[in-house]
Amino acid sequence: VAAFVLDGIPVDRMILFSSSGTTGYPLSVPSHPRVAAGYLAFHKRALRRMGVELSAGTGDVSVMLVGFQKRCFTYASFNPLMGEAGLVKINLNPDEWRTPDDRARYVDELAPELITGDPVSLAELAALDFAHRPRAIMSTSMALAPALRARLQARFSCPVADIYSMTEAGPIASWSDAHGGFLLLQNRLYVEILSPDGSALPPGERGEIALTGGFNFYLPLVRYRTGDYASLRHTADGPALFGLEGRPPVRFRSVTNQWYNNVDITHALARFALSQYALRQNADSSLTLRLRDGDRHLECAVVRALEDTLGRGIVISVEPLTADDKVVQYTSELCEQ
Repeated sequence: VAAFVLDGIPVDRMILFSSSGTTGYPLSVPSHPRVAAGYLAFHKRALRRMGVELSAGTGDVSVMLVGFQKRCFTYASFNPLMGEAGLVKINLNPDEWRTPDDRARYVDELAPELITGDPVSLAELAALDFAHRPRAIMSTSMALAPALRARLQARFSCPVADIYSMTEAGPIASWSDAHGGFLLLQNRLYVEILSPDGSALPPGERGEIALTGGFNFYLPLVRYRTGDYASLRHTADGPALFGLEGRPPVRFRSVTNQWYNNVDITHALARFALSQYALRQNADSSLTLRLRDGDRHLECAVVRALEDTLGRGIVISVEPLTADDKVVQYTSELCEQ
């Protein structure tokens, strides 16, 4: 990995992070403690856009990071950038607690100012019975369904920041209700929208997101193709990404042999508070839908929504989704003829 680090930069404090590799091979990302500390500045910018200013300090717990995995690295620490306020990462998997109820008591005892996680862990958090109300919730790492965002806002009576982020580049953009898109966060990150041949597309046209620069001086990006797709337009508050869809576009064939983009599927399922799902079209045109156990109560309604989009009579089987990390949301064994 040192081959990607600029000559002359000392590597004595270099640290490594691992990407999930959902669009290719997992990548070891070189970084530095100063880069890791920089995340806070961009998260504060995203929260400030929602009217939230973090104020926790000495004696407080500033941030609680929640995971919901079979195995998860957990720790307690202090944040010198917030007056040595507490910082904890916990795993909500009940197997890691003496009793499942201890999770809720722990949240109430620590009373964190900000709770962060991904849609899977935040959906589990919303199911716990605790009284504490954080000043804000922050979702990162995976796409957050609009219905789940609304559910979290209602459950915790606070704003929910949705961050488009990746290990390779850090926080890239944050959702804005006023604009209906993701406003860019980093002043040193140049964002382009590329066509399949690599040429830059004009504002408003949809293509693959590519990144140059960034705040990680151990991994200078040059037109790094993310595998995510959107259009880029300028707003009064800066550039913003619209119609953001993670991973390459996939088309699904209906029972009448019409082709539908995965964006149509996303829109059809947007009203459901799904924490995570994966949809695959098989070679015989049938569909396999994978849902988290906590979302299985929505199974019938989601299947009906897919039938409304792709036609009644399409065969849909539902299976459990048990992945601990990101999944490729849309896949197909079919090729357009």
